[in-house]
Amino acid sequence: MSTTDKTPTGTPPEPSPGDPSEAEAGSQLSTAPVEDSGPVGIGVIGWARWFWRQLTSMRVALILLFLLSLGAIPGSLVPQTNVDALKVAEWKRDNPSYVGVAEALQLFDVYSSVWFSAIYLLLFISLIGCIVPRAWQFVGQLRGRPPAAPRRLDRLPAHTTWRTDSTPDEVLSYARTLLGAKRFRTEAGTGHIAAEKGYLREAGNLIFHVALIVMLVAFAWGQYFKSEGGKLVLRGTGFSNTLTQYDDFKPGTLFHPDDLPPFSFTLDRFDATYEMSGPQRGTPRDFTAYVTLSEGAHGTPRKREIQVNKPLEIDGSKVYLLGHGYAPIISVTDPTGKVIYKDAVPVLPQDGNLTSTGAVKVTDGYKDKDGKQEQLGFNAVFVPTFAGEGMGTMFSQFPALLNPQLMLNAWHGSLGVDSGLPQNVYRLDTSKMEMFKDASGGQFKQKLAPGDTMTLPNGAGTVTFEGIERWATFSVTQQPGSGLALAGAIAAIAGLAGSLFIQRRRIWVRAVAGKDGVTVVEMAGLGRSESARLPEELADLAATLHEQAPTATPAEPVEESPEGERG
Repeated sequence: MSTTDKTPTGTPPEPSPGDPSEAEAGSQLSTAPVEDSGPVGIGVIGWARWFWRQLTSMRVALILLFLLSLGAIPGSLVPQTNVDALKVAEWKRDNPSYVGVAEALQLFDVYSSVWFSAIYLLLFISLIGCIVPRAWQFVGQLRGRPPAAPRRLDRLPAHTTWRTDSTPDEVLSYARTLLGAKRFRTEAGTGHIAAEKGYLREAGNLIFHVALIVMLVAFAWGQYFKSEGGKLVLRGTGFSNTLTQYDDFKPGTLFHPDDLPPFSFTLDRFDATYEMSGPQRGTPRDFTAYVTLSEGAHGTPRKREIQVNKPLEIDGSKVYLLGHGYAPIISVTDPTGKVIYKDAVPVLPQDGNLTSTGAVKVTDGYKDKDGKQEQLGFNAVFVPTFAGEGMGTMFSQFPALLNPQLMLNAWHGSLGVDSGLPQNVYRLDTSKMEMFKDASGGQFKQKLAPGDTMTLPNGAGTVTFEGIERWATFSVTQQPGSGLALAGAIAAIAGLAGSLFIQRRRIWVRAVAGKDGVTVVEMAGLGRSESARLPEELADLAATLHEQAPTATPAEPVEESPEGERG
């Protein structure tokens, strides 16, 4: 007995004309729609049918998916209005000759553009049009029964046959019990048993495509209703989750300010620890923000902690800790000695050791010694650990406060804050200002340690480095479709694994009495695709069945006595 032996040891009776062919036996192993190459008709209805068939084909769905990925590229190369309007304005200034083309193609609003939305909607419709017919076809297959055995089992890819002394009914009974124990769905026919297994392959295929639709819905839901904002919070100050409190805010297309959950928190303390020695000296080890949180309009304050990759979750929103830095406390006096400015000024880190730059802007209350009203500005460079005099320039040697120093240069005039145009709070616009000069006529600047005072030239006032405060930046995000997208991704992986590793196959067992009265057993298998597992599985099943219906012993020939010999 062998699965590769195509020649039976006995000749089974000829099948009846009504028995199915091999093509019929292999039909419906997949839910893929049958290609319709016939005419579509004439007129509008015919063209509509043709367009619908093209749109709902898997080939077009894959093309649209590729176009969607291709269309997202400009969104990462060109600044987007809803992400950073200042960068969009800067891009337009730097590329004036391309502004008209970019605006016509809606490159500054890619994800809400007409062409990107059209691709997205067509892909959505195409996937639904692909899945719905396949789903109904699969339901029909689940409700149906395995097809009858084909006329010629020996033509199938995996086949074996032997003769046995067991009756056909006994063989078929053994086969049905065996296949049922292997979780095959069986169906008895005239002189044969049909069995089928592997329905989860098509189920996995459908689950994968449904999961793609779920992910598209989640993406649209998240893009339309999402919100993401950033806020720099000084230690000892607070934040309330309202639109006006954010430093920057990126809303979805259908976002409404009322969707923001009401909560507030105060930054009580921020701790940062670093590696103090060795080759990894200065490497961050732990960042923790300690806050006092109040949920709702009258919530009870609670102490909470926020760490990197451990956000604070509040009513569907997540508060992430993004970064931290220092804020030198600066006080400024006018020529009369009156303190006109005192505040902690956040400076932005420029490297891993927190060498930071920023600007101090005194917009109100200053008059020079002649009584003329002016504004003051100071460019600031802050290092938490200065190497020391004669040890190089203003670059920090360590991110912690071991030897803090502040370098300031001074300007007077108009800061341009009254023009109505947005300004970068960390950068000084000196286009309408004059710098203070030292005794040699050069730019006036001075390095300060905490507690030091810088006296401005010509009795213009003083600047004192009062101390150092800390700040932390937080990102508050609301992504309503993230859970749905995660579920869709998991379902897609599970469905893809099922469609790749589960094989849809059919097994037939035929047992009929030969002309000499000995039962001829035939077993054959057919899968959706050629696989080495099918012959192996058929061999195992045939070996088990052969133990219950072993090969018949050949009858010994009867010897005749020679004529004339008598006992």
